[in-house]
Amino acid sequence: MEWVFLVIAGGLEVFWSTCMKYSEGFTVLKFSVLTVVGMIFSFLFLSQATKSLPLGTAYAVWTGIGALGAVIVGIVLFKEPVTAARIFFVSLLLIGIVGLKATSGH
Repeated sequence: MEWVFLVIAGGLEVFWSTCMKYSEGFTVLKFSVLTVVGMIFSFLFLSQATKSLPLGTAYAVWTGIGALGAVIVGIVLFKEPVTAARIFFVSLLLIGIVGLKATSGH
C-alpha cells in the first residue's frame, strides 16, 4: 500500500506544480488555492509512504515522479521543447525511479 501512497503523492506533486504555473506567481486565486491544497495532500500521502518505506527511497521516487510528470506536462500543456537531450535525461529519471523501486526490498 505504501507504493500506492507514493504514486498518489507524486501525482499530486505534478498537479500542484502545474497549478502553481497557472497561478502566475500566486496572483490567480483559484490556482493558488489548488496549489496549496495539492501540496498538503501530496505531503500527507508522502508521509504515509514513509511510515514503511526508507526515507531516501520514498523522497527520491516522489521527487522523480514529480519531475518526470512536470516535464511531460510542460511538453504537452505548455509546448516546451522536445529535444533528444531532454528525452535522454527524462529517461534517466524513469530508470532511476524504477531502479529504486526494484532495489527497495518492499
